[in-house]
Amino acid sequence: MTKILLSLHVLAALVAIGPVTVAASMFPPAVRRAGAGGHGSAGRPEAVGTVRLLHRICRLYAVVGTAVPVFGFATASAMGVLGDGWLLTSIALTAVATGVLVVLVLPRQDALLTALDGAEPVATDRAATSRLAMFTGLFNLLWATVTVLMIVRPGSSTGA
Repeated sequence: MTKILLSLHVLAALVAIGPVTVAASMFPPAVRRAGAGGHGSAGRPEAVGTVRLLHRICRLYAVVGTAVPVFGFATASAMGVLGDGWLLTSIALTAVATGVLVVLVLPRQDALLTALDGAEPVATDRAATSRLAMFTGLFNLLWATVTVLMIVRPGSSTGA
């Protein structure tokens, strides 16, 4: 059963977290390209469509990504490692990554997309997209750290 749970956990991470990290990383430059004409969706509809798609991917896979910790907890419980330091650190980093995505990345994507649509006067300048890129990079770094902890597992009995 542990192998099945671990397989589901890893597959959920690949299928759910991978698209969010890629789409979120592509979002700031896509906003810059879409806003280059200065006319919002009226000036570059295909570029704004790309931004809208990237945002939709981020939102959808953020929800799908809840399967990762669910399968992770089930796997850790089956392995009897719920109290291990590496796992507790991974759980904390996952919570921080989730917070970064929900509080810092997705709302800024919403604001920039709204600005591109011309509905609200929100800046799509380089500073706004650079801040979003920084938060996205932090999100990606946190997930990379969790991934390394899951592979290395300091103090594990696997000898890795």
